[in-house]
This record gives sequence, C-alpha cells and structure tokens, in this order.
Amino acid sequence: MNKKLKIKSGDTVKVISGNDKGKTGQVISVLIADDKVLVEDVNVVTKHVKPSAQNPEGGRNQQEAPIHISNVMLVNPATGEPTKVGRKKNDSGKNQRYSKATGEFI
Repeated sequence: MNKKLKIKSGDTVKVISGNDKGKTGQVISVLIADDKVLVEDVNVVTKHVKPSAQNPEGGRNQQEAPIHISNVMLVNPATGEPTKVGRKKNDSGKNQRYSKATGEFI
C-alpha cells in the first residue's frame, strides 16, 4: 500500500517542535517507510568517521539527521506562512495538495 504523505522533496518546511523549533529549510528527501524527512541545515549531527583508504585521516562530519514528519509543517509558497495541507480534486479531476488556511492549490 502506498502511503500518501503531505510533504514532498523540494518543499520548504518549518520545524514546529523539537530542538530546532522555528527553523525553516528545504526538504532533501522523504523516508516513506519511517515517516521521516531530511531537511537542509536542520537537526545537524556530528558523525565520527574511521580512517579508510579513501579518507586516510578520518575525522568528524556534520550531516543532517531525519526528523519525524509530524514535527514539520509545509510553508505556503504564496504567503510564506506554515499551513495545514489537504487533498482535493482540481479542474482536471486529479488530486492535488491545497492549503487549508487559504484554500488555494499548492
């Protein structure tokens, strides 16, 4: 069964809870099986890397960690404000996302 999530890659989202509350960023990828998203420059963690043939020095890398999808909210491109998202049929009969605050399609 395909899950229908309300956030897609490339969307701009705002974090509404957690340590990074209030930050805004673009979605890098959506992890459908885990209900999580990777957001650019949000929830950045330090990953220790062992030395290897490609990276003989090893070291520490900064990278984004996934956030649960319930902790982010889509930002309406027209208004710039976070909004709840719904689905309804457009003029051609295809389901499309819309902003519940303004009623316009996203």
